[in-house]
This record gives sequence, structure tokens and C-alpha cells, in this order.
Amino acid sequence: MTEDSFPPFTGLRVLDLATLFAGPIAATMLGDFGAEVIKIEHPRKPDPSRGHGPSKDGIGLWWKVLGRNKRTLTLDLSKPGGRATLLRLAATADVIIENFRPGTLEKWDLGWPELSAANPRLVLARVTGFGQFGPSAHRPGFGTLAEAMSGFAAITGEPDAPPTLPPFGLADSIAGLATAYAVLTALAARDRTGEGQVVDMAIIEPILAVLGPQPTWYDQLGYVQERTGNRSANNAPRNTYRTADGTWVAVSTSAQSIAERVMRLVGRPDVIDEPWFATGAGRAAHAEILDKAVGAWIAERTRTEVLAAFEKAEAAVAPIQDVRDVLTDPQYQALGTVTTVDDPELGPLRMQNVLFRLSATPGGIRWAGRPHGADSQEVLTELGLTPADVAALREEGAV
Repeated sequence: MTEDSFPPFTGLRVLDLATLFAGPIAATMLGDFGAEVIKIEHPRKPDPSRGHGPSKDGIGLWWKVLGRNKRTLTLDLSKPGGRATLLRLAATADVIIENFRPGTLEKWDLGWPELSAANPRLVLARVTGFGQFGPSAHRPGFGTLAEAMSGFAAITGEPDAPPTLPPFGLADSIAGLATAYAVLTALAARDRTGEGQVVDMAIIEPILAVLGPQPTWYDQLGYVQERTGNRSANNAPRNTYRTADGTWVAVSTSAQSIAERVMRLVGRPDVIDEPWFATGAGRAAHAEILDKAVGAWIAERTRTEVLAAFEKAEAAVAPIQDVRDVLTDPQYQALGTVTTVDDPELGPLRMQNVLFRLSATPGGIRWAGRPHGADSQEVLTELGLTPADVAALREEGAV
């Protein structure tokens, strides 16, 4: 392997002080492409993600994914020894990612003035529910609140049913990806100026950014998007449909040509000549007619038959898959979307692979999430601490 083929973030050191989930996701994204990530957890209060969701033999499986490619170190930052050690680490790092409530690092004398004094080139990413200032800044914030506040829940669900929250960390995941992007943006600026800076990431903002032009629609037209279930206000047919063998498929017709192919396929070419069929909005206004035709045709055929017919017609369709289907899906298999990692605690385990493929400098998963504090001794020794120094930190309860 030549030097140029190393993962692109090789040599970048990231300190992950964050928990649940946006900040750690950002650190994982960087670690997947070569960054050295040191996960710093409280000695007596491990990252809560270690206990989230199902576990095997007492080992949290979510942590195995979220903690991959991270070395683990324990530090109590409220202790003098913990504070001093973090400042020593900060002097060697490129990035710190944290998600304490605003003012917490400052309470420990570890705010931006102290961290940037230790390392003027440092990038400090601060990930909170509501940002570092404003009337809600000091409130506890989680992704669920962002999904509610942003307008996502208001447009999700059936028209006559309550607003719907996602059954997973959607806002946190979007914010994690946005934080990784923000960190790289700050590092690019550092390459020009030689100086680091603070990233202020509010979880309520990235999810609003991906919801589309809702503020612009309202500003210019007074238009407020409503819940439409699986239908779209912009095109039709667009829905989920039950097949003859009791499975489900999703159909999308964002392009006019695709809509025409679908209606020819299901035996209703006559609607193509209707004036309203010529636009997505016109089709959406007549979704009942189109859904009835598509749904009836699909209901008479098995999923295999439906998928084959749509593929032959070059129309857009996909099966509604659960995780069992995903793991056997030939397209995901071809892409290597799910990979197997050898783990010392659990043996071979499957998880999502790195987010994208690079042809020359690919990322990879070097190891799954490691035990709490597994690398403390090694990291502190590399930092120049003697066995006596480490023993003193343990005696203080700082490690």
C-alpha cells in the first residue's frame, strides 16, 4: 500500500467526548476513513449507548457499531487530574467533539479559551439540542424534540392520525452527518488560516434543512404542508401497495415518463390523456383514481411477479424490506453495504459498512466498539504519563 492509498483522515486525531448519539456518530464517520478516534467516557458512568437496545451476553450491540474504530479512555473531567489530562490530549488533537449542555465545559475550566490556548489549531465541535445560545439553549435536548420542533412529525403520518415520530434516531443521525461535514469544513479553513475554531451544531437545525423548502413555501405562498400518509402532494401514484402473497411494495412516479409507464403497465393507459395527468400536482390531486388502479393490479400478483413486471416496463418499484430482507438483498450484497467484523468479545458480527466507497483511498472498519476504558493505560502512556502518574489519576478517581 502506498502512502497515497491510506484512508484520507490518516493522521487526524479526534477526541470523542459526546454521548447519545449525534456527536458519536460524527466521530464514527471520521474514524471510518482513518482518523484516530479516542472515545473518552466517565470512569463510573459509561456512554449510555452501551446499554441501549438489545444486548448479547451483557454486551450492548448498538455500542459495537457506534464505538467502532475508536480507542476507549476513561477520564473524569471534573477532577483536576482529569482536566489536566484532557488539556494534554487536546494539545495533541485536531478535533474535539462534545455534547454537554452549554456551560458544562466552562464549569470545569475547559471552555474554548482554555482548549484553544492548549492548541490554537484545535477544532471544537459542540453538539447540543438547541445550540449554544438562545432561550432554549440550556434545556435538555434530544433528537425526538428536534423531530417534533422541525416540522418533521407534523407532516409524517396519515391525515386523520396523530403526528408520527420515527422509531429510530433520525434527527441525531442527520445531525451526526452534518457535524462530520462541519468539522471537515473547519479543518479546511484551518489549512488556510492555521487556526482552529468552534463548530456550534444544534440538532434542531439539520433536520429542518433536509425537510425541503417549507419556510420558502410559507413565506411566499402561505402554504403549510400537511400529513398525506404515504402519498405525495407533488406526484402520483406514490404509495405502498399490498401484493397477492401478503407482502408490500413501494411505487414512485416522480418523473412524468415513469408515471405513464406505470399506468400502461396496470392497464389504464386512458388516464394518460387526461389534462390533469400532465403534471405531478395534477396527478396528486387525482391520487384516489391512480391508487385504485395500481393497487388493484398489484393485489392480483405476487411480489416476485410485480417486481419483474415493473422492471420489464422500466418503472420504479421497490420491495418493502425488513432487516432480514436487507441482509439477503442482492443489490446490498453487491455493494458490500453490510460487512462482517471480527470482534474479540462476540466473534464475527455483521454491521453496516462505511457510508460510501472511494476508489483510491477507501475507508474501513478496523474493529468494533471496545470495552469501557480498554485503552486507557495505552493512551495515557503514549501521552507521556509514567506508571506513577497513571496510578495517581486512578487514586484520584480521574481515570
